[in-house]
Amino acid sequence: MHVASIVPISLTVGANRIVPAVAIPYPLGNPELPEDEERELRLKLVKKALRALETEVEKQTVFEE
Repeated sequence: MHVASIVPISLTVGANRIVPAVAIPYPLGNPELPEDEERELRLKLVKKALRALETEVEKQTVFEE
């Protein structure tokens, strides 16, 4: 599984589960957000990644919102 800022690269290398991230320098957050909003964003991304790990896949899958 990849949490990836650049989804096409993850597709190219064959990752089976791909969770799109926020941005290259801050894949799991956004330091420009207020602290409470950033914490919520991080929690949302981690929960999405955990759901991706729990999901059976037979081919490459991008876990969009």
